[in-house]
Amino acid sequence: MFLSQQVYCITLSNTSDESEISICDIMKNRTSEIVKKIECQLPLNVQQYSDLYTAYLHSIDDMFGTCYISQKEFFDKLNIPQETLREFDKYLDSLSKLYQNWIDLNSKSGQIYVQTRLSMIKSSDQFIHMAMDSYAKMLAKFNEMCDSNTRKLVK
Repeated sequence: MFLSQQVYCITLSNTSDESEISICDIMKNRTSEIVKKIECQLPLNVQQYSDLYTAYLHSIDDMFGTCYISQKEFFDKLNIPQETLREFDKYLDSLSKLYQNWIDLNSKSGQIYVQTRLSMIKSSDQFIHMAMDSYAKMLAKFNEMCDSNTRKLVK
C-alpha cells in the first residue's frame, strides 16, 4: 500500500462518531474523502499509463527491427542504386526531423495548456474564497438580525 493510501486510511479511521457535527462538516468530510482517494490513485494511474505507452513504443521499435532482418535480404537482391538510397534517406531524414519537431511542439503545447489550466484554477480558487468570505459575512449579518429579532420578542 502506498504511503499516501495509508495516510488516507488513517485519516478516515480517526473520524469520531460521538462528536457533534454539522451539515457543513459532513459535506466537507465526504468531499475530502473523494479528493484524497483520487489523489492516492493518481501516481498509480500515471505509472500504468507510462508503462502501457512505453510497451507500445517498444513494440513498434521491435517490429521494425524484426522486419529489418527479413527485408534486408529481399531489398539487397533488388540492387537498388546507392544514389536512390541516399535520396530516400534524405527524404526520410526530413520526415523524421519534421516529426521530431512536431513532438517538441506538442510537448510545449501540453506544457502551456497545463500552465494555463493551473492559472485558471488558481484564479477560480481566489474567486471562490472571496465569494465564500462574502457569503460568511452575509450569514453573520443574517444571524445578527435573527438574534436581535429574537431578543425583541423575548422582551
